[in-house]
Amino acid sequence: MADGVVSASRLGQINATGDSNALFLKVFANEILTAFEEANVMKDLHTVRTISSGKSAQFPVTGIATAKYHTVGEDILEETTGGGYTSNIKHAERTINIDDVLLAATFIANIDEMKNHYDVRSIYAKELGKALAKRFDLATMKTLFAAASGTSAIGLAGGTTLDVSNGDAAGVGTAANIISTITSVAQKLDENDVPSDDRFALLTPESYYKLMAADSAAINRDINGGRGDLGSAPIPEIAGVQIIKTNHLQDMIGLGDDSSGATDDQNASNDVHGGSGVGYDGNYTGLQMLAGHKSAIGTVKLMDLTTESEYVMTKQGTALVAKYAMGHGVLRPECAIKVVA
Repeated sequence: MADGVVSASRLGQINATGDSNALFLKVFANEILTAFEEANVMKDLHTVRTISSGKSAQFPVTGIATAKYHTVGEDILEETTGGGYTSNIKHAERTINIDDVLLAATFIANIDEMKNHYDVRSIYAKELGKALAKRFDLATMKTLFAAASGTSAIGLAGGTTLDVSNGDAAGVGTAANIISTITSVAQKLDENDVPSDDRFALLTPESYYKLMAADSAAINRDINGGRGDLGSAPIPEIAGVQIIKTNHLQDMIGLGDDSSGATDDQNASNDVHGGSGVGYDGNYTGLQMLAGHKSAIGTVKLMDLTTESEYVMTKQGTALVAKYAMGHGVLRPECAIKVVA
């Protein structure tokens, strides 16, 4: 808005240009096609905490214990030549701050709404919510990417980068390559003592459908989900790793080197890349796959996704706003893996 002028969504215009009455129909109804709802995939794939007030939340990070055979006669609580029997379990914490309110908004002119023959408020509200859902996915995926490059707060293994060019993984060129790469992911998670449940791998639609076309015993298919058709059955997991298809990963790959803060994610309160000062933004050149465990990253919610509408008399129209206040951060880097080429 400049000098008190609101940029309104003119319902009658085609692609927001030209005659403001072009799309208004006076005689018969017309079916409205909305964009396919972009699914939010990350909300169930990481740790989420809700707070009622405050600017941040602390997540405890706990180390591991050790075990040792007992020598007859030795006191368990006393130090011995071999170092004793009691474990010194390390503790640390990770702090995640609440970012500024992220919002999506539009304005509907009253005259356009009166001329229009169908209700758009619910459609617009849904579109605004979808825009925030996409930003949520991108921010948490960027945080998972950062975790894969991070170091542990308690001296455990750090994040993992599987570089295809170094032979760490087979990449995503073919279905066989993808299966091999996910197997390498599972192996690395095992080596980092990551729990076997709640593991996942994020694939672009292109990579996912290469798997769909494959005929391999390594792929566990949900035949009931495909209504008995093996060729259309979803792929729940490979090597115990849940397979998630998301176009948002492709969006993230398309950013390339975003470490200079080309998007406004550099304004986030959480610098997940460890001092680079660009919030969630990073260099995603060559990224092929993200994988990990639910405990790798966390989100703190102060205000969940909310939509509001209000008639503005002085503007003669209705303002629609969707917003949330959250923050994202790295918790356990040893549980995060990125595959790059």
